[in-house]
Amino acid sequence: MQQPVFSIITITYNASRWVESTILNVLSQSYPNIEYIVIDGGSTDGTVDIIKQYASGISYWVSEPDKGIYDAMNKGLQKATGDYVWFINAGDSLYTSDTVQRVASMVQKKKVLPDIIYGETVLIDENGQSLGRRRLKAPDKLTWKSFRMGMLVCHQSFITKRTIAPLYDLKYRYSADFDWCIRCMKQAERIYNTRITLSNFLDGGVSTTQRKASLKERYDIMCQYYGVVPTSVLHLWFAVRFYFAKWFKGRV
Repeated sequence: MQQPVFSIITITYNASRWVESTILNVLSQSYPNIEYIVIDGGSTDGTVDIIKQYASGISYWVSEPDKGIYDAMNKGLQKATGDYVWFINAGDSLYTSDTVQRVASMVQKKKVLPDIIYGETVLIDENGQSLGRRRLKAPDKLTWKSFRMGMLVCHQSFITKRTIAPLYDLKYRYSADFDWCIRCMKQAERIYNTRITLSNFLDGGVSTTQRKASLKERYDIMCQYYGVVPTSVLHLWFAVRFYFAKWFKGRV
């Protein structure tokens, strides 16, 4: 089977503190068939100067105003030409220098390339130090119904065939990636669990207001795909479980 091409897309905006490490991480991958795309939102902090330093290793890059991160992601999708699309944004990174090679080797053993490839994620702080694995573990078998329990696979460890990847729905400001993953999975016939860690995800400090808005959007998305009553009952269970876990922790 021919080696698949991975279109790795990095979204940046005023990310001069992190963008160089992310670019170097992608450019240092041992796997040769990578199309690297960088979409910058018109940064004014020196991010563009850093991108220019590595332009020779980048397949396509642009710096221009956008309507937010998901609009920028759509621009990246529209420029991608590889077999797979993989988002590794500024501050994030591939887990090791041979991560793409390992993934490619796994899927090449299949008779048919999977539609979606996924794995685990490690959280890192702003200094790049590991905070351990993400609390939500990737399920052994992933389907579009799996996300009833939340975003069980981090977006940075969710690799999708370009041909089934839709554009992000810009009506969602904070959780369009949640909706996008579900739509990808609904289109997929073959979903493959690598059972390895694929990415490091920068654990950013999202404000309380944004976190609440994000959770509200996720609830609306769940209602759309899984039904209002089942989603409401499940969220009631989440709340009860959280309360008792907090109560028990305070007792020990």
